[in-house]
Amino acid sequence: MAWRWDIAQAAEWRWWKRYLKGKQPEEYLHWKRQYWRTLLAELKLDIPSRARCLDAGCGPAGLFMILEQQSVAAVDPLLDRYEEALDHFDKGNYPWVRFVNQPLEVFEPQQPFDFVFCLNAINHVEDLDRCWERLRKAVKPDGTLVVSVDTHNYGFFKHLFRLIPGDVLHPHQYDLKEYQQMVTQGGWTLKQVHLKDQQFFFNYYVFVLKAPAASV
Repeated sequence: MAWRWDIAQAAEWRWWKRYLKGKQPEEYLHWKRQYWRTLLAELKLDIPSRARCLDAGCGPAGLFMILEQQSVAAVDPLLDRYEEALDHFDKGNYPWVRFVNQPLEVFEPQQPFDFVFCLNAINHVEDLDRCWERLRKAVKPDGTLVVSVDTHNYGFFKHLFRLIPGDVLHPHQYDLKEYQQMVTQGGWTLKQVHLKDQQFFFNYYVFVLKAPAASV
């Protein structure tokens, strides 16, 4: 699977450059902040000030943008490249964020987080099982994990895209039921399954999960 991830990372970089070309930074970042605020409202998530939050696979315009009252870490293996080449991303604009240029597979938090977000990212990782492990480990007992996934609507295309890189940005191809089985392992409670967008090949869902309580 390593070759799929290498292709996906290269494609991800090209996608961001193409997507942001011609978009004025201030206008785009204003729109993106509104997008994140709308998503949190749809999920009915109220994040207390000073809560510890992780934005895993954050990209150049992740949820970290609006968490100004929280203690935030943002992790992505392409952060340095984003800052070097994109006018839309400057770490200095987010002094409340600790940025970590690192794959999620090797991220080791010093202490667990109240909220862990992995939005538009889990489909892109190299080692999916290890990343689920890292995400679970990063959430404190009774904490909240929010993950978004692109889920296949048709079994034929799911199996086809596993054989050939028909969906080059995403090394992993699963349907909704398979993702639900993944996220609820280890006693995790699936609190919400929020349908954010519908397309022909994929639907886009956001899962809100509760971590198991600490053992007594």
